[in-house]
Formats: sequence, structure tokens, C-alpha cells
Amino acid sequence: MSLYSAGEFHRFQGGGQEFLYLVPSGGIVALEGITSEILQTLEQAPLSRENLVSRLCSDGHSSHEIEECIDELHEIRAIRNGEKEYEKSEPLPEKFPLQTMVLNVTNQCNLSCQYCYEFGEDKIATPAGKPKFMDWETARSSVDYLFAESEGRKSVHITFFGGETLMNFPLLKQVVEYSRVKAAERQVKIDFSLTTNATLLSPAIIEYLAENAVGVTVSMDGPKEMQDKFRVFSNGRGSYDIIKPKVQSLLEKHRTRPIAARVTMTSGAMDVRKIYDHLKGELGFYEVGFAPVTTSPDRLYSINEPGMDRVLAQFCELADEYLEFALRGEHHGFSNVSDTLSELHQGINKSLPCGAGLGMVGVGPSGDIAPCHRFVDSDEHVLGNVATGIDREKQNDFLRRGNIDTKYDCHECWARPVCAGGCHHEAFVRYGDTGHANLHYCDWIRAWTDKCLQIYGAIAAQNPSFLDLFSERKAS
Repeated sequence: MSLYSAGEFHRFQGGGQEFLYLVPSGGIVALEGITSEILQTLEQAPLSRENLVSRLCSDGHSSHEIEECIDELHEIRAIRNGEKEYEKSEPLPEKFPLQTMVLNVTNQCNLSCQYCYEFGEDKIATPAGKPKFMDWETARSSVDYLFAESEGRKSVHITFFGGETLMNFPLLKQVVEYSRVKAAERQVKIDFSLTTNATLLSPAIIEYLAENAVGVTVSMDGPKEMQDKFRVFSNGRGSYDIIKPKVQSLLEKHRTRPIAARVTMTSGAMDVRKIYDHLKGELGFYEVGFAPVTTSPDRLYSINEPGMDRVLAQFCELADEYLEFALRGEHHGFSNVSDTLSELHQGINKSLPCGAGLGMVGVGPSGDIAPCHRFVDSDEHVLGNVATGIDREKQNDFLRRGNIDTKYDCHECWARPVCAGGCHHEAFVRYGDTGHANLHYCDWIRAWTDKCLQIYGAIAAQNPSFLDLFSERKAS
């Protein structure tokens, strides 16, 4: 006789309503009445269908109602009939079209940020003997490669990156012009974005970015004392006083795309509230996103476990404010919440942590293809070259090792649909293996995902139309 048992899910509450986050599918369902009773009963002990119905009938429910609910819960895999088994992810298609190219137009930078993943203490790049700046021939070949490998896509995206991107601004303009012609020929949409430290922004550059609707993310760590802690020039001089007026000009004059700030959190920049209020409230960025520095745990700027707990507490406080705004139907700029809500709303169930090496690649100044921008110029992680294409064997090996199915530590975790083991680059820096689960973040990720689920539930219960904003939002 087969027995019914509780499936793999995570219970949470929001807005006075109880919900289930369904791990096999990444779906979210509200619990009402008898469905909650069925789950509570099966969480105590597995039961046959007959005994389950009998027990609930004794509580005053009709057998027909119980039978229907059992079938519904089984269909969405909230309960199982038989032995517990890990459900493998869907296999990747043999041909997965490219959608995003991160074009590292230079590996040079005019800052010397101590925590830089490209040139800092934990660097994996091996740029010796390689071009410092991408030339036009390589850039054109890169664009051609993007279009050739994106067959079937209705839109493609190019992100300009560095080094400091604006050190090769003339090439950026050439790429935008050439890409628009290619996109028109193929009748596909193309858009552009860049990341910059803002030191080289000028009125002419800002005007160009605005006229061409180039999205801009500024790497900035907060007020002067935090920005100048690690984001310095080679002589040790802080960069805040240089970039503040340039950022203000950018925000004033570039209105065709929202402008975002990206904060690298270090031991010297951990006051989330102060950083957010300065960047969003005082300077006027549309969104502010935070990411802990990727580093070995023994670096002076790394955030230790107690520090990460303090960061989480601050994240949750700011997330509560986000919810207040959402319930009023107002925009809030804490993008860490928005990105997670977007994934939850779209039912994202990841087999891989991100699109690296699949729908997205990074291309270095030499034309070498890497899984993403963080692996550019690393000989160990080259997947090919835009002139010759991707080595499918190397690509498949990277994707196989990064797949959630190979990360056995993750198989019992309810948060794996939104995490999939964490960043490939973080895993390599910490563990020397791009396919290793980021075990040092597990509790943190679960706690943060639970917080975002609570916010999602509250919005769904009290202002559901607000969630429509996430139907088309792309999570970063």
C-alpha cells in the first residue's frame, strides 16, 4: 500500500495569509482551510489515502472535498505518493541561443580598488601578453558572433564592461552604431548598458548615453568615508569628490533609462541604511543594489559571519520599508528585493545559478570567450574565441559542473530554485571549483529568501496588482 507524505515545500506567511513555496516547481500557492489541514496531518506521519480521508472526515469535512484537495495537492507536488526522490532538473536544449554579451572593452582601470576581483588579491585573470584595449576588428567580430549565436531571439543585449569601460569610449560608440545596423537587418531588438566607476563621465559622454538610451550602473560604495575606504586611485586618493558631481550630472541629464548604483559591501562599507539613504535619497539613483565582496575569508576587507548577520538584519529592515512602499503602490529602490521578487513571481526554478556560459558570455579584449565578465582574461576559464567560436566540450563541462544536479549539498535545500548553489566565480575564489556550492552563504540565502517570500505574500494578499510590475522585469 502506497502512503502519502508531505512533499518538498517551504511554509511562509504574508499579509495574514499562509503560503507554500513549492520546491520542485518554484511555484507559490496560498493555503486555505482543508489544504492546510492535509499538509499538517501528513507532516506528522505518512498515511494511506483511505486513512487520510478517514481522519479528516472525523474533523467534519466531506470525503468528496478531501479527495479533491488531495488530488490538487498531489498535482502541484505539495504531497507525494511513494518514496521521496530528488527531482532532477530539466535537461538543457542542445542548442541554446545567446542573448547577452558582456563586452570587456578594456582590462585597464584608472582606480586601484583593493577588493577588485580582476586585479585585487584574489584575481584569477592572467592578462599578461594580451591586449589591454579591445580593437575594432575584435569588437566587430564579437557583435557578429552575438547575432550568429542568437538565432531565434527577438532581442539581444550588449553590456559594456572593463576595467573601466569609459577608457575605451570611442569603441563603445562604434559598437552601438554597428550593432544597431545588424539588428535592423535581422529585425531584432537590441539594447545596451554599461558599468562604470563614473570618474571619466563628461558632458559629452552623458549626452551620448542619454540620446542612445544606454543603461548605466555606477559602481559606488556610499558616502565619502565608505567610498574612499577602498575605491581609490593608485596614489591612494579617494574617488568620491571626483565622481559626486559627475554622478549628479548623469542623474540630472540621463532620463531615457533608470540609473542604478551597485555597492560592493566590505568590512569598511556595511551600513546598509546609510549607504542606501545617501545613494537613493541624497544623490537620486533610481535603484541601489548590494553585493558582498567576493574574496577569500582572510582578507581585511572581507565580511565575517557576524558581519553578514548584521548585513542580513539591515537588509530585512530595508525590505520592510520596501513592503510599505509596495502596499501603497510606490516605487522603492532596493533592487535586491525587486530582483528576488521578480524571480519568485515568474516561478524561476534554476538548474544553474545564472546564464553564464549559456545565454550569456563575456568577451575579453583579445576576443577570448569566458563564461561571464568575471572570468574574462583567465586562461583557465577560456571557452573559445569570437573568431573561432565556443569549444562545446569546454562549455558543456562548465555547465555540467555548475548544474544543481551535481551539487549534492543542495539537494535537501528548499531555497535551491532561486540559488542553484550560488555564483560560479564566488565558488572558484572560495573553493577552487566553479561547480562547488557556496556553502558559506547557505543560511544567509535561506533567511533572505524567506524574507522576500513574506514580502511577496503580503503584496499578493494586500496589493496584488503591484506584482504585475515583475512580469516582464529581468532579474540580474
